[in-house]
Amino acid sequence: MRTLDDPELLAYLTAENTYADAWFDTRRDTIDTIFEEIKSRIQETDMSVPVYSGGWWYVTSTLEGSSYPIHHRGPTADEATSEILLDENVEADGHDYFDVGAFDLSHDHMLVAWSFDTDGDEHYTLHIRDLRSGEDRIDHIVDVCNAGTAWSRDGRYLFYVTADEQERPHRVWRHEVGAGPSGAVDTLIFEEDGERYFVGIGETRSDDYVVIQSGSKTSSEMQFLSTDDPTGVPILVAPRRDDVEYSVDHWGDRMVMHTNLDAVDFRLLVAPTAGDWTDPASWTELVPHEAGRRITGADPFAEHLVIHEWAEAQPRLRIMFRDGSERTLDLGEAPHDVDMGSNPEWRTTVLRFGTQSTTVPPTLYDEDVRTAERTLLKQVPTPNVDLGRYRSTRVWADAPDGVRVPIDIVHHVDTPLDGTAPSVIYGYGAYEASMPPWFSVARLSLLDRGFVWALVHPRGGGELGRQWYLDGKLESKANTFTDTIACVEHLIEAQVIAPGRVCIRGGSAGGLLVGACITMRPDLFASAVAEVPFVDVVSTMSDPSLPLTITEWEEWGDPREEPFASIIEHYAPYDNTVPAAYPAIYATAGLNDPRVSVHEPAKWVARLR
Repeated sequence: MRTLDDPELLAYLTAENTYADAWFDTRRDTIDTIFEEIKSRIQETDMSVPVYSGGWWYVTSTLEGSSYPIHHRGPTADEATSEILLDENVEADGHDYFDVGAFDLSHDHMLVAWSFDTDGDEHYTLHIRDLRSGEDRIDHIVDVCNAGTAWSRDGRYLFYVTADEQERPHRVWRHEVGAGPSGAVDTLIFEEDGERYFVGIGETRSDDYVVIQSGSKTSSEMQFLSTDDPTGVPILVAPRRDDVEYSVDHWGDRMVMHTNLDAVDFRLLVAPTAGDWTDPASWTELVPHEAGRRITGADPFAEHLVIHEWAEAQPRLRIMFRDGSERTLDLGEAPHDVDMGSNPEWRTTVLRFGTQSTTVPPTLYDEDVRTAERTLLKQVPTPNVDLGRYRSTRVWADAPDGVRVPIDIVHHVDTPLDGTAPSVIYGYGAYEASMPPWFSVARLSLLDRGFVWALVHPRGGGELGRQWYLDGKLESKANTFTDTIACVEHLIEAQVIAPGRVCIRGGSAGGLLVGACITMRPDLFASAVAEVPFVDVVSTMSDPSLPLTITEWEEWGDPREEPFASIIEHYAPYDNTVPAAYPAIYATAGLNDPRVSVHEPAKWVARLR
């Protein structure tokens, strides 16, 4: 099943798809009804809020009947659509699949580096478009990975990343604009030999430096290169150390470091740019560590710093000024998401941010960082929806070891919470990925039919700090699944949802959660949706020749040796599939998926059968 062009594999997948199509065809009326409901809640013709950058106003628009966005700019906010930079619909014509990776403007805003993938394998082709003529230049670089791009200040050079045979981004190249249609003449400026490390590239918010970052699951290393000296030698900030992570950005007269050095939930350090900021002695503490408050990053602006963090299982944005004063954006106590919007200008006193929840569509604001005066810019239109008809809340369940696990639930106001409601349980619980609640017009069709939708936050995610993650990985991975089962049992016992009417859903590592939960407790679930599920953990993690395996050992362990051989075998869905009354299962896979190979869900379904 690992040979994608094997006729027997393709015939097997075709047979499974034919079977699934036949099952869904008998329910075509219901499917069509729901599809039309979802469409009716979407305003297909729409435009983003204009963003000012480098003397231009940029917007993205969508048109009814078109599948992809159009990128524009103009000299004023009112004229922001006057110039089309890239129409993805035109570029996608003739392709069954199309995805734009990079869309990176040069510093003078006269060129844009953009890349696209037409196979779904995340191998991109990189072009450079001259925005004065609207035409792509002769530069044409194939097999680029989506790990960032960066420009020299004069727009003469573009930096990009390529991957090795295991799909690991590992090389950074410098391309001279106009050099030709191939990357063969490009200069290799960095190669990462550590098999656990992925490479990414970008620029500081100040535009003064190109940044090269190497990172594994547990350690990192950064190099800086002046955008004014693109052919120079990158400067190493600090050599990598086991279990030490850091990232650095430029804050005018200071560098800012975000690190877990002596701080399990991270802290912020600063060093003056006038000195040698590669000397560890030059760094002093700006924001101290606070257990349970997980600082996830910091964005510097000329006169303030925006700190991203999770506290009490909620995301927050905190603004810190150069004098040390600070304040946190007030978004209330209800479960929500918040993140920065597009803020490309270095010298600004306005923060653009977005927020949403299970009952509030994505909403964009501008806020004066000093006065806190807030301006509503846009809320995603939801025609034919009465948002006041839905309710969300947070509850907590007790895991088998007594740890409290948060659950965000949403339901229609008319749905009785008396133990009769069907439900969908959604979870992920891996890689320290925190899962804030999000709005979905498709989900409303469930809620309108009396379903309760619940987002669980089991250990393995990062919602309650780094320890929450550590207690759900490696030797403790089973906590992710037992936490989820405890959440379902709590909702049943509290008569929020009905026993025997529970669906569980997740994708990728969340698909592992689905598979593990239904093999541990098949009686608890009526149905399951496993999207590109990572279910054959033992075999995949035992084969270093497969993409990503070596880097993933820091998350799952190496099952070729103990104790992980026994630990993983205990929960891996494929190995624990036995004759049982499993719930109805809908599993999906991508033929060219570079992360979860198609053979994983395919062989799991075969074993289930």
